[in-house]
Amino acid sequence: MKKVMLSVAIIATIGLVSCKNEAKKETTKTEQTTTNEIASTETTFGVRGNCGMCKNTIEKAVNGIDGVKSAEWDKLRKEVKVSFDGSKTNLDAIHNAIANVGYDTDKIMGDESAYENLPGCCKYDHEMEMSLKGNVKPDSNSNH
Repeated sequence: MKKVMLSVAIIATIGLVSCKNEAKKETTKTEQTTTNEIASTETTFGVRGNCGMCKNTIEKAVNGIDGVKSAEWDKLRKEVKVSFDGSKTNLDAIHNAIANVGYDTDKIMGDESAYENLPGCCKYDHEMEMSLKGNVKPDSNSNH
């Protein structure tokens, strides 16, 4: 009888230890997922530009930054939507990358010498509005 009770006690203890280890593994996995979600940031801000060539240049500059997951510049609204890992880069780096290729953002003016080297169709009005809201009509002059 003692052997049977001892065997049952040992089996029960092993079962509890096994269950505890499995629960710990699940908790760790959940924390990693949460951590990854927190590190991902999405933002939208204004960027001046005119055409499809502007779009390519702006998106290439932003996507070239380590930690940027995606960038999409909206020609009609004059804004860029960026998704990035906040532990690898920040908004200042993104604004600076755009300014370095010659484009104004709503935070920083574009590099003047880079602007001068842009193709003619990309030479935007430095006073144009950015981050346009509501219904935006396509500009018939900007089909590049």
